[in-house]
Amino acid sequence: MDKSILKSEDFYLNPDRQISIIDFNKNYVNNIFQLVNSKALKRLVRLYLENQKHSSPKHLENQGADIYISTLKAILVDDKPNYSQFDDDEILQSIEDFYSFYRAYLRISVVNLHNSSIVSKEFIDIDEKFNEIVIQLYRTIEEKVQGFKTNTFRQVNAGTNASILTQSIEWDTPAKYNSLKSIQFLNTMMLKPPLMMHTKSNKREGTFTAVDYNPIDHFNGERDEWFCYPALIGESLAFIYFHRDYFVSGLALANLFKLADTSKIAGQKPDLILLFGMKETEGQVSHFHHDTENDIWVGEVPYNDKTTYFGYMKKMCLTLHNLHMIYTGNLPIHGSMVRISFSNGKHKTVVFFGDSGAGKSESIEALQEVADDKINNIETIFDDMGSFSFDENGNIYAQGTETGAFVRLDDLSNSVAFNNMDRGVYLNPELQNARVIIPANIHKRVIEHHNIDMWVYANNYDNEIGLHRFDDINQAKNTFVSGKRKALGTTDEVGMTTTFFSNPFGPVQEPEKTQPIIDKVFDKLFEDNIYVGEIYTHLGNDKSKDSLNESAKELLNELYNN
Repeated sequence: MDKSILKSEDFYLNPDRQISIIDFNKNYVNNIFQLVNSKALKRLVRLYLENQKHSSPKHLENQGADIYISTLKAILVDDKPNYSQFDDDEILQSIEDFYSFYRAYLRISVVNLHNSSIVSKEFIDIDEKFNEIVIQLYRTIEEKVQGFKTNTFRQVNAGTNASILTQSIEWDTPAKYNSLKSIQFLNTMMLKPPLMMHTKSNKREGTFTAVDYNPIDHFNGERDEWFCYPALIGESLAFIYFHRDYFVSGLALANLFKLADTSKIAGQKPDLILLFGMKETEGQVSHFHHDTENDIWVGEVPYNDKTTYFGYMKKMCLTLHNLHMIYTGNLPIHGSMVRISFSNGKHKTVVFFGDSGAGKSESIEALQEVADDKINNIETIFDDMGSFSFDENGNIYAQGTETGAFVRLDDLSNSVAFNNMDRGVYLNPELQNARVIIPANIHKRVIEHHNIDMWVYANNYDNEIGLHRFDDINQAKNTFVSGKRKALGTTDEVGMTTTFFSNPFGPVQEPEKTQPIIDKVFDKLFEDNIYVGEIYTHLGNDKSKDSLNESAKELLNELYNN
């Protein structure tokens, strides 16, 4: 174990991952005096001083943790002789730096439900009281040293920026999965947005491959080191197990997939299981396995710096879900679907299709920009992944998977970015390929059976402008199946690329099983005279929005007038 990691029964802190976890069940401070006397604070001070020792000229910070804590205690009880040897300005600056040092971490409090309705109702209050105690300690020390009352307050999240309620739940556990039974489920989550989080990686690489072995055979995670986010991905039940050092991704899931409640978990067998943060995997890359005996799709992602990027967790979840869809005769769709309400009373459901960077989200935004007063509302049904299925009468309908959107900040207009700031989870906001995860719709609406009025391929490589409808089914199928695009650096790909059916998350892994479903879908869409075409986004050639806006005008005209 890394020597800089702080680990005790009630407190965990990993400087390398910038993660801090406080277990309120094991220890809870009720006032500033308990806090300043706590072992956790002393360990944190020691770590802070260790980080400062090569750069800090402050006399106080060269004295060690015991003297530092004694100084804080002396200030609290107005024992001036026991801290007069240190300059007041130096103390103030050191306290400010220490306060900022701690708040730079992602700080999560954990409370276990223990089947108590009281805890369930009060865990937010428990966390808020802790935050108040931390702020009170900081402000009391500051005011006593400076000698006057502060008159400008910034009510920051001083103690934590997220809190989770955990619970043990009995589920239909096949014998081979018994090693997971002790891992607690996330029952309820509280985020304090805007949540700014950072990871050591900011880009996803490669695809996920199948292995003959079941990853569960290599799982030996400890109860206090692992958590499970039970997710509803479309209508699939997924148990997403993650190591605590991946809490950035674990928290971000709350804005992307609906957290399943106890009724969906108890006595149930999941469709999907993901083990995220495994010590070792084959080749130290990510894999999946179909446990045919129990009909569970199992994924594994190794513990390393690269997989801290949230895209690994999201895309592995979607890969498992999509494979489950393919094996049940449904067609995974890599795209965005919106229901548009027009001022003339028409409603149209449009699916934009294509791989990362093709221009799906940008096309929707351009449509809004050129609409004037012709569009009353655009409702997002799914932002990245959905599926086409057939009902009992043989008709096609579409469903979504996610309740949120994982989007590049650069792709958002200023109004969208700022309007959603109070709900957003931001990942590496200062870096290239910065991302935000924002809620988009409710799960009930996402999984409804939606009719399809138009399906367009986002073409970012051709120089044409506007919209093109395919009259020939084979030409249409070839365009969608070949999955051509100019990669824009959102993954490790560059230049012109092709991806089977524009979907490296399921169809690429099972092309032979996917192709018959593709054929069936295209046959039905052309039989029903549904608009199947392509929109020229120009994102691979023209960085200005002029060309895309011209294409959006043609799209608007087609939807509004036909």
